[in-house]
Amino acid sequence: MKNIELLNPPEIIRRSNWRDRFETKVAQWLTPWDREEPIDIGFIGVPLSKTSISVSGASMTPNALRELFAAATTYSIDYDLDLQELRARDMGDIQMHVTDLQCCHANIEQGLTNVYQALPDLFPIIAGGDHSITCPSVKAFKKKFAGKVGIVQIDSHMDVRNLEDGGPSNGTPIRGLIESGTVDGSHIAQIGIHSFANSKPYREYAVSKGITQFTARQVAQEGIEPLVEKAMEIAGKGTDAIYVTIDMDVLDQAYAPGVPAMVPAGMTSWQLLDAVFMLGQNPKVKGFDVVCVDPMQDPRRATVRTTLYVILNFLAGYMKCVQ
Repeated sequence: MKNIELLNPPEIIRRSNWRDRFETKVAQWLTPWDREEPIDIGFIGVPLSKTSISVSGASMTPNALRELFAAATTYSIDYDLDLQELRARDMGDIQMHVTDLQCCHANIEQGLTNVYQALPDLFPIIAGGDHSITCPSVKAFKKKFAGKVGIVQIDSHMDVRNLEDGGPSNGTPIRGLIESGTVDGSHIAQIGIHSFANSKPYREYAVSKGITQFTARQVAQEGIEPLVEKAMEIAGKGTDAIYVTIDMDVLDQAYAPGVPAMVPAGMTSWQLLDAVFMLGQNPKVKGFDVVCVDPMQDPRRATVRTTLYVILNFLAGYMKCVQ
């Protein structure tokens, strides 16, 4: 048995006493990893939200997703793919400290580093948590490849806030990665950046660092597919791997009522689902996280459910790539 330090077993396991023999639910496929069987894909929860600028219960999202594993099947009719053919397991959660937020970030980086050392070929599906988790996650990711990495970020916010006013938070992960030298700004592409959700000084900072930004209005006018193509080209040029990070507040508030920072006139669910399917097909994409959902503010788990579909559609793209 592989004992991976700082990785705890899943808190919640969703089971059903009844089964249709011709249908597989995600709960019957994405079962807890026994730490022995070989796997290709690992679902890893990072339950941290005390670093969120907005009031957020995003630390509850990994378990909220697990509760909905029984509400979706593994079959995509759109792409005629059945995800149960992939070797995937729920690996559990990175251990958090109760009060020390810097320790939480250190645990994320070290815990994921431990995971990648134990399973060097693993594809991580990381469920936050707020967006602060992406900085330590990408730091661990870069160590795995020992080369340059690019980032495709789908988000309403730039996440380049200064680190002095509030320390590392859900508004600083991209700034943290640039300032630490982990990622070069020219290898970062952001899609869905929203008006009245950012500031001019941070726009100027992003431009000065070479970050490419596509706004929510551009998505509405030009369509999501060409912008994802451009983003993948930017993040992939001269890099060894691409990390994808999805902030669910990129969606219009009608589609994502359960995010701490809702916006009007954001992306539609289908635009996001098509985007992640495209990203999943790119063989250079080697890591994925989804963040900033608050199950406590989410009517009937609507946003959590959409988040699960984002993960499943990304994996459908991944499966099409590896077939």
